Amino acid sequence: MSKASKTRAFDPNSPGNPDAQIYGLPFTCEEADIVLVPVPWEVTTSYGGGTSRGPAAIREASFQVDLFHPEFPGLWKRGIAMDEMPDDLRKQSDHLKKEAAHVMDALVGTHSEKQKAKAAKALDLINAECAVLNKWVEQRCGYWMDQGKLVGLVGGDHSTPLGLFKAQAKRHRHFGILLIDAHLDLRIAYEGFTNSHASIMHNALAIPQVERIVSTGIRDFCAQENEVFFSNKERVRIIRSADVRRQQFEGVTWKEQCDAIIAALPEKVHISFDIDGLDPTLCPHTGTPVPGGFQFEEATYLLSRVAAKRTIIGFDLVEVAPGKNEWDANVGARLLWHLCGVLAS
Repeated sequence: MSKASKTRAFDPNSPGNPDAQIYGLPFTCEEADIVLVPVPWEVTTSYGGGTSRGPAAIREASFQVDLFHPEFPGLWKRGIAMDEMPDDLRKQSDHLKKEAAHVMDALVGTHSEKQKAKAAKALDLINAECAVLNKWVEQRCGYWMDQGKLVGLVGGDHSTPLGLFKAQAKRHRHFGILLIDAHLDLRIAYEGFTNSHASIMHNALAIPQVERIVSTGIRDFCAQENEVFFSNKERVRIIRSADVRRQQFEGVTWKEQCDAIIAALPEKVHISFDIDGLDPTLCPHTGTPVPGGFQFEEATYLLSRVAAKRTIIGFDLVEVAPGKNEWDANVGARLLWHLCGVLAS
């Protein structure tokens, strides 16, 4: 059956079919305009865990999302499909995370030479395997981009989209990154891991095509990240959550603040959305929650306004960690739906 035939036959008002594609849609990746690449990986997470289960949890929760989006009423007709879930990748992530524990343990307390050697060996292994993961992400995302698809990545921890950035860099001369996050993620080889979730934006700065990173929702960063910022002030802009609230308390509107954020962005924009950029009541099980952050409608308003004024070339949604219930995944699935809308627009 063709995509057109599937569109005519599909009832968007019916309950989501869990045997269908994400959101219960009937389209294959080959038929869909938007392809979501799941990356169930969390090897270097340093606090909470569970983000490698994020892509599967979001997919499961997606069947509860109503397909009519007032802002993007025809979105489902464009076709959204999730690429095959790489379960072997998640299993490898689980194995390497145990190895990473040896590295983290060696950073505190007194250890024998044998323990230190074991930690050093584990560190080399993890750095090598993370580089392989980045190459796989670059190739997989690049494959779908070359098929004419709009591509979004669903993590996993925040280290996962580096390969997507590199794939975009091969296909766009210049672009910017809008980072929505509680953290700056500018640490240098955090805990020795060159591809740490806490280093993703530092690694992005090594890509010449990344013209500027505009970071908003920020509540937490260290002295080293502040130094990295000051050495890259032409390419990094920071909007702290506390400053957003202070300005609002003094009468500045969110619309005005969004326009100031957008003014700092180049024409082409990738959206990198760490779920902990939201208020932690919306994502209580994410790896490193921080008080403060955006409400859901604040975030979606910003996304829609960016899409109205800039060209969105891709996105990643990361750090969704399912807890004992579907709450985190439910929020993630709805945020992902809106991200698909701004990408398609």
